Amino acid sequence: RVRLLSAYILRKGLDLHSWLRVSLLFLALWGQVFPQCPDSCHCAWDTATVLCSDAGLREIPEGIPPETVSLHLERNYIRNIPESTFSNLVRLRDLYLSHNRIDSLASGALQHLGPELRLLDLSHNQLRHVSKEEFGSTRAKTRLYHNPWHCDCTLQELMETLNLEPETVNGIICESSDPGSLGEHAGQPLVKLLDSGVNFCSLQRKTTDVAMLVTMFVWFFMVIVYVVYYVRQNQAEARRHLEYLKSLPSPRKTPTETDTLSTGF
Repeated sequence: RVRLLSAYILRKGLDLHSWLRVSLLFLALWGQVFPQCPDSCHCAWDTATVLCSDAGLREIPEGIPPETVSLHLERNYIRNIPESTFSNLVRLRDLYLSHNRIDSLASGALQHLGPELRLLDLSHNQLRHVSKEEFGSTRAKTRLYHNPWHCDCTLQELMETLNLEPETVNGIICESSDPGSLGEHAGQPLVKLLDSGVNFCSLQRKTTDVAMLVTMFVWFFMVIVYVVYYVRQNQAEARRHLEYLKSLPSPRKTPTETDTLSTGF
């Protein structure tokens, strides 16, 4: 379209007004053919690749072209991924977010990634707690290694849901774990713990059951204490009332009452 328009301009002798109109149309067509690249990024239009690596970014840049196939955001200072950040990138196949400072994902932050996504790289970040809800139904090959993971039932469920890259799965190390495991799992690969029979979900259920029993015991103890206190208070109140009655003077018979009784006899 751009070439045809250029040839048409060269063939026709146009006045200034017509030239301006044609120029505006030309710019509009140029914008459609070559979308604007986000600030601090470099765009390779022939491969639909957006390169924002080592750009000092603190958040996901705005204005990423919807036609983007490969998006590079590695080696920046990004801390979180807001919800619906990638909702318009329906053609995205490769998303590189490694070597950032990401410590949280908004609920559904990655849900809108299209079914064409093949690779999701979140390695070398600060992730500790994430759930499968944040990832949606993506089946992309996922990298999660080199994060300070807290190993619990939520992470175990996530591991069972995602399509983790086999070459890097051993790099998912437990930096901490639930109290029920007594810290014995720190520093060990999560996949090896699961293969050895460790079940963080059963540990969580046991911890929950113990907490429930303790709560019930405390509640029962408080009820007993209240009942004992109530009974003692009633007993003390009854004794005080009885002592008060005893302290009252006995009623004496008046002379009229005595004469009446004598007459009766």
